Amino acid sequence: MLINKSLAMNFLALALVIALSGMTLAIEPEDIQVPLWPEGAPGALGNEPKDVPTLTVRKVESSNPTGALIICPGGGYGGLAMDHEGKQIVQWANSMGLTAVLCDYRHRGKGYGHPAPSQDALRAVRLVRAKASEWNIDPNKIGIMGFSAGGHLVSTVITQFDAGNKESTDTVARESSRPDFAILCYPVISMGSSFTHRGSEVNLLGEKASKETLEQFASERHVRSDTPPTFLMHTVEDKPVPVENSLVFYQAMVAKQVPGELHIYQKGPHGVGLARNIPGTSDWPLACQRWLKQLQMVP
Repeated sequence: MLINKSLAMNFLALALVIALSGMTLAIEPEDIQVPLWPEGAPGALGNEPKDVPTLTVRKVESSNPTGALIICPGGGYGGLAMDHEGKQIVQWANSMGLTAVLCDYRHRGKGYGHPAPSQDALRAVRLVRAKASEWNIDPNKIGIMGFSAGGHLVSTVITQFDAGNKESTDTVARESSRPDFAILCYPVISMGSSFTHRGSEVNLLGEKASKETLEQFASERHVRSDTPPTFLMHTVEDKPVPVENSLVFYQAMVAKQVPGELHIYQKGPHGVGLARNIPGTSDWPLACQRWLKQLQMVP
């Protein structure tokens, strides 16, 4: 399936508008905001806000440690959709009893391509695990969620994680970057294929990425037997990021015996978020919550 070029370019333009708007999550008094890299992010181009990726943590009241959900909004690797794939998801995570952790990662709209996004997302998992006791989080119930290009970022995390560097002087770097579960919503997955989202590919890897680089970031080719349990949702009507992206990733999960669920809905364009006003598709957050309960990640 070939992606309509004008749709892809419109999607990329929207991502850049979001990036340039400076849209962020409104910080509430109870929120915790921390830089991912207190000593400066690797490859930082400066020290302006755009060069300082952050986590915004919104905890839930609980006498016992809770699970946590790291949220990576989409935006074609050129911006971040901080409302329907950020703020609204923070509220949804909290409603299930999960501490929500919104990741403001670097992307092309801030002047960054590969490897900055994956560096930030992998660091986010390590940092939440390192702060688990301080933030009242169960270190064995840390999940990560991504939408669209944020879904590609998460697919990179769950196929390219490591156990951490136990010899590092950085206590965060010692932690594993493997999440305990993952949620991919209408994710970009494949690179260099007929159903790639070209805007995300160019923003992440450049106009003329090598065959080897495209192969490295075609996440369906790198699912591991220890990839964490993963929930995927997509719609058939999604044109910019065709449903084949989720299909090939789930097929790879089956081949590696990775537990998870795949939910394909008929209705809804790309970027539905929680899909509250789309009959049928609005079921996906409940389906995901049922799956999380099955994994004993939420009460």
